[in-house]
Amino acid sequence: MTITGGCHCGSIRYQVDGEARTAALCHCSDCRRHSGAPMVAWTMYLQSSVKIAKGEPKIYESSASGRRHFCADCGKGLFYTNETLLPGIIDIQSATYDEPAAIPPRAHIQIADRISWMENAHELPAFERFPPMK
Repeated sequence: MTITGGCHCGSIRYQVDGEARTAALCHCSDCRRHSGAPMVAWTMYLQSSVKIAKGEPKIYESSASGRRHFCADCGKGLFYTNETLLPGIIDIQSATYDEPAAIPPRAHIQIADRISWMENAHELPAFERFPPMK
């Protein structure tokens, strides 16, 4: 399966040729703080499956062995690597795919760090766009 994607501004584009190892919604505090979101969707691949087609991500050392790759122009996070815990593996932020529905998440991970209100977030009212203004 071939998947393409990139950052928000288009400065970085990538292509994945390979099968996803897994896909998950991560609730760890590190992902939350880096993204500014309550969780981040990731898909795991062999690093050899991912090719940068345009641009060069900047790399941030987010922990002793964790590396977060992002666009230096728009700031969008793209990849995560950790050669100590996940040698030869790269995680791609799934929402950066051109077709984000291509690889649905299979699990929630790091729920020990989950924000308490996320447990019942699916019960909140839902709107196609914006809620009515009162």
